[in-house]
Amino acid sequence: MKKKNISSINNFSINLKKNSHSNLSKKFEKIFLEISNDVKTKKKTLNILDKKFKLNFKIKDLKKFKNYKTITLIGMGGSILGTEAIYNFFQKKIKKKFYFFNNLDENKLYDFKKKENLSKVLFIIISKSGNTIETLSNLFSLNIIKKNSKNIIIISEKKNNLLFSLSKEFNLYYVEHRNYVGGRYSVLSEVGILPSYLMGINIFKIRSKISEIFKTTNKKLLKNNTLKIVNLINSKKFNNIIFLNYCPELEKFLYWNQQLLAESLGKKNKGLLPMVSNAPKDHHSLLQLYLDGPKDNLFYIFSLEESLNKKINIKTGTKFKTFLDQKKISTIKDAQKNALIKTLTKKNIPFREFRIKKINEETIGKLFSLFIIETIVVGKLLNVNPFDQPAVEQVKIYTKELLN
Repeated sequence: MKKKNISSINNFSINLKKNSHSNLSKKFEKIFLEISNDVKTKKKTLNILDKKFKLNFKIKDLKKFKNYKTITLIGMGGSILGTEAIYNFFQKKIKKKFYFFNNLDENKLYDFKKKENLSKVLFIIISKSGNTIETLSNLFSLNIIKKNSKNIIIISEKKNNLLFSLSKEFNLYYVEHRNYVGGRYSVLSEVGILPSYLMGINIFKIRSKISEIFKTTNKKLLKNNTLKIVNLINSKKFNNIIFLNYCPELEKFLYWNQQLLAESLGKKNKGLLPMVSNAPKDHHSLLQLYLDGPKDNLFYIFSLEESLNKKINIKTGTKFKTFLDQKKISTIKDAQKNALIKTLTKKNIPFREFRIKKINEETIGKLFSLFIIETIVVGKLLNVNPFDQPAVEQVKIYTKELLN
């Protein structure tokens, strides 16, 4: 019998107080039907989860870029976080060197230009609007735009914006970013899949299991979990979600998830602040606060069941041998994680556990899909629009006014 890649999809642990959510149950059914229909409907954001979804590029057109050994992505937020998550997840098997410019950092730009021959680097520039200030600032600082450049890929909406205009004027390779797919939901579209292909990742396997969440068994779990989360948020007793991460391969995925939850649910004075906390490192800095400070945190615990067989072998003499001798690092981390879970349970602190069983394409695809659907359902149950970001747009407007 084939093992499931993510036990949390069908069997994750959740320890939340039981609240009456009968009033939300009918609403969930309506929302789930709406979402299921949106997946099958073209020009809907969730169409990216449809098996028939067609990517806006052809594999044969990308083969000319396969020989680049160094690839640099320039983008912000949803335009780059998903790709960083995929790279981080598969970093051990990826042969190429990747750089990610996801902020304004003059020192990083200077060091990069000093270290790399820019003519031998493939640049992928991504901005849904085509006018993202930080993306354009990094692009123009690198000064790589030249007529008929063969080492530049641009992904943006096909409309009157700076990136699309540059692609036409300088005859650069261009891929359309669908205008109905928001940045934080775009990882399973061209935005994340095109760079994944150039990493050497099987892009078809990434998308192969992403619709499994709509199966009957998974729907029941989705309903149970989203109703509990909404009841918890509505109680107004909780302010934060702490992503306690025992799996380094998932760190960038959790930063992708941070944006997804913050921008989708942080509206109308609702939402929880998602924070990434790496463990067991943070056992020695933040755990005291987590366990004995304000009881306003919900914990999401992530771990990996795959492990290396190499064990600690203490050779300094029998009198120095301890309980750590012949233990695997993964065994030690599991003990720390399970001790934490035992303590959280004893203290009645709410948590969820996600156990990743295998590092492969199907796993990362299912993780993206799971959190996208869950976030949208929770948003709709909270009566907030999970697709917009009105407060952020206002800051962008003020920024442009100050720069003009």
